[in-house]
Amino acid sequence: MTLERAAGLARIGNRILSAVALILMLTMLSYGGYSLWDSYMMFRGAFVSSELLKYKPSPDGTSQLSLEELAAINADTRGWITVDDTHIDYPLMQGEDDMQYVNEDVFGEFSLSGAIFLSSRNAADLSDRYLLIYGHHMDNGAMFGDVMEFLDPDYFEKHRTGRIYTMRQSRELELFACLEADAYDRRVYNVESLCADRGELLQLLAAEATQYRDIGVKETDTIVALSTCVSAATNARVLVFGRLLDAA
Repeated sequence: MTLERAAGLARIGNRILSAVALILMLTMLSYGGYSLWDSYMMFRGAFVSSELLKYKPSPDGTSQLSLEELAAINADTRGWITVDDTHIDYPLMQGEDDMQYVNEDVFGEFSLSGAIFLSSRNAADLSDRYLLIYGHHMDNGAMFGDVMEFLDPDYFEKHRTGRIYTMRQSRELELFACLEADAYDRRVYNVESLCADRGELLQLLAAEATQYRDIGVKETDTIVALSTCVSAATNARVLVFGRLLDAA
């Protein structure tokens, strides 16, 4: 092989390597751009949309639409939950099991942010004395991302109330505790047992809650627990507890 031919082959090889490197670089840039766009869309989609807000009940009855109309679109609709001055302001769903709405939105479409949902072990009409509600922890505060904020004493002190709407009535929610727990802690996740008896739970919260205020909760009161994960890689959970007042 002559030197000129060898040099020519080397130049061709260099061009091929350069082209491959360029393709790889463009592929990586495209993937990175798509990942950023996908993350942005996921986080943006996790906040309640103006379309959904049309179905939110209002105390004066001036809502554009109604929960019944949302239930006509998705029969899994159970109500609406709002925690005042937070991002928690969503329809409340209930699936056949507690995995369905982990990655499914209010309209039954796939969504990484899922939906806010009532435990499948609770009564569909929210008549139980212990209501367990789940939502994803989103870093931008969407879904149940703000549940984590209740670990902060100042935030806990300033955020005390919320409201749960059902098809029949509206009930005020008085928040009184924030607890760090394990996902398998039956003291807070055994719905059937807690519907029957909440005495041990109230003792647990008074003794071990990260944040707690005594508002005179009784064993006969209806307790609502809002549960979210700390991260996808652990079993750690944070729960905010409230007392659901009887409808006026």
